This record gives sequence, C-alpha cells and structure tokens, in this order.
Amino acid sequence: MPGVEHPSGTALNDPAWSAAGILEKLDRLATCTERSGEITRLFLTPEHARAIDMLRPWMQKAGLQTSLDSSGTLIGTLPAASPGAPKLLLGSHIDTVGNAGRYDGCLGVLIGIALAARLRHARLPYTLQIRAFGDEEGVRFPVTLTGAHATAGTFSPDWLSAQDAEGATLAEALEKFGLDPKALAAGACKAAGAFAYLEIHIEQGPVLEAANLPVGVVSAINGAARWELKVTGKAGHAGTVPMTQRQDALAAAAAMILAAQRIATGRPDVVATTGRIAVSPSATNVIPGECIFSLDLRAPDNDMRDAAEQEIFAAFRQTAEATATTLAATRLHAAPATGCDPRLQACLADAITAAGLPVLRLPSGAGHDAMAIASLCPIGMLFVRCAGGISHHPDESVSESDVAIALDVMTATLRHIDPADFIS
Repeated sequence: MPGVEHPSGTALNDPAWSAAGILEKLDRLATCTERSGEITRLFLTPEHARAIDMLRPWMQKAGLQTSLDSSGTLIGTLPAASPGAPKLLLGSHIDTVGNAGRYDGCLGVLIGIALAARLRHARLPYTLQIRAFGDEEGVRFPVTLTGAHATAGTFSPDWLSAQDAEGATLAEALEKFGLDPKALAAGACKAAGAFAYLEIHIEQGPVLEAANLPVGVVSAINGAARWELKVTGKAGHAGTVPMTQRQDALAAAAAMILAAQRIATGRPDVVATTGRIAVSPSATNVIPGECIFSLDLRAPDNDMRDAAEQEIFAAFRQTAEATATTLAATRLHAAPATGCDPRLQACLADAITAAGLPVLRLPSGAGHDAMAIASLCPIGMLFVRCAGGISHHPDESVSESDVAIALDVMTATLRHIDPADFIS
C-alpha cells in the first residue's frame, strides 16, 4: 500500500512500450473487471486493486519509482537530474463506467508510462510524475474526481461520508482498501511543486474522425449545467377536450425541448441534451397533466453557456404562456468551463506541426481529471481519435497508428517544455 518502491531496469525504447505494446497492455488491463465478458472496474473495488497491482510493475520497468497515495492514486515518479526540481504531472484514470470500453482514461495512463520509458535517460529539467487516478467516473459514490481533487488539494472531508449503493461510506471503502481517510482529508495527497499537468485521452466524440486527423489539441473542457424542468398543465380526456382548450404538459415540454435544440444548434460549441422525460398520468387516452424533463447544457466558455441558458429559458417561458401551462425549474448541477493553458496548447500544437500534421483545436464536451487539477496548475490535453466517436461502450476503439502518433507528439512536447516558462 502507500510507500515508495524502487524500479528495476528497462531498456530505452523498449518495444514493450511501442504503440503495439501499449495496446497489448490495455487488453491485459481489461481483464481487471467485475464481470467476465465486459469491463466494469469501479473505484476502491478488488478490480481496482488488481489494476493497480498490474500497473505497478509496468511503471517500475519503465524506470519509475512507485507509490500509492491516500486517495488510491498510483503514482510513478521519474526524478529530475537536479534535486528539488518542479514536477510535470501526466495522468488520467483507471476506473470505468459499467460495461465500458478499454481506452477511456487507461490509454492516457499507459502512454504516460511509455513516455517515461522513452525519456528516462533524457535528463529532463523537471520531475515527471505519472498519476493513475481511481475515481474519475463517479459511478460508485455520488462524488467524482476524488483522486484529482486530492492531488490538487481540493478534496472536501465532507465527501468521506458519501455512500455507495450498499451503504458503505467512502471513508470505509478507503480503509478497506488499506488507505488512510484522515490523511486524505488533511490534504496529504497534494502534489506540491507541480508547474503543469498534461492528459492524453480519447476524444469520446466524432470531430477528429470527421476531420481525418489522429490527434487534436483541447482548447477547453466544457462547463455544464443540469436542470430538472417540471411542466404542469391539466389532465383531461383524450377524446372530449378540444385541441384549442387543452393544457397539455407533454406537448408544451416537447416544444421546449425543441427550442433548446434549436438555440444550441445556432450557437457554435454549445450543446443541449434532454435525456430523461417522465409523463403523468402516462395513459394512452389521457392528456398529460404533468411532464418532467432534464436539460444538460454545455459550452467551453462560461459566458457562452450563460447566454444560451438565458435564451433557452426565455423560450421556455414563452412556451408555457402560450400553452397555459406552468414551468418550475430546479438546477441540479453546475460546473464552470475549464480553459486549457495557451502555453501548453502551443507546445502540443508545435509538436503536431513538427510531425507534419494539421493542428485542430477543439473543446472537450466530457469532463476529465484535468478539471480538478486546474486549480493546482496550468493544464493541457491531447485528444486521440476514436472510431465513430464511441466511448463508454465496449465498441470503443483506437488504431495502433494513431497511438504511435500520439506517443511521438507527446515525446516531442515533453522534450521541449521548459519549467521556466511557467514559474515566475
């Protein structure tokens, strides 16, 4: 459990850490699963422990010293030539959703270890630290980004009382895993001396594939707001109430949902989604008297999202008035957009250009560990193309050639990053 372990030797440019070697290791990591035939690996479970036990010797063979912090994050450290050098963090997560793909999160961790193997003799001007976070998905407990928040020093002790479906608290799960919740709550995991963080991740969307590009530079991680909307009308007989006298809650909600779609479509980089609808009384021959629906609104810029939100809710109110219904809105979640550092974007873009490829900058519609790390230090992200934009699904897929390009781009990036550009 927690404590430093010393690495065994490995050859520079070990073929085990080629793109093919990375994909083979991801196949092996996929066997750390709760149920055979799928990949389900939740935070602080036996499957999570097996994944850590598999990753640890790989890190050591790549030249990294390994430790496990009190949040369950496996850390691999490649010390700088000079003592006291600042840290460049490289990370992603190894937990999954239920019945997941094998590349979400894990690809970034494995590429990080491969980069350490490539650069272990490069005498980098910083300590390189690879972090395999354990809780990005937030599936087991009603909290998320636990490892990243711990690294950033922003973990809230209140989260230790969060319970999973079986009633176990996060504190109890940490203790069962052999970790110290008190140390986590006290901020013992904070990565002091970090000057920048980089994350490699599959895009989880179709933009790179549509542009026929293997990699892209993330400009920002979308901020998100989630709402529950309740439309109240008046139930009535489907055959006897004239159309002009109805207060149909479902019809009003449908018009609102279409308005949100129209407004988001007219604003670049804004996305609006309704994924849940509940209708009452939900009978074939009854006019709906109540409809509850969800709205998930995201954009890479807070002002952009706020402007879209104002326009959408103005349209909702107009619809409610026109249909003689009432609208009640409850905000369930709000997270600000997280911008990627321009200097790190430029480093990644220069490396892509040097590889002879066009540079595409794009926002991330999904959340990532980088969002929490942004309060600690500047962040940057490289996206890798995934087939069909499919993620959180067994069909998630990347190509060996794209992984090889990502590895080369990140190698060039790490060679040229200068801590002096980030430390005043």
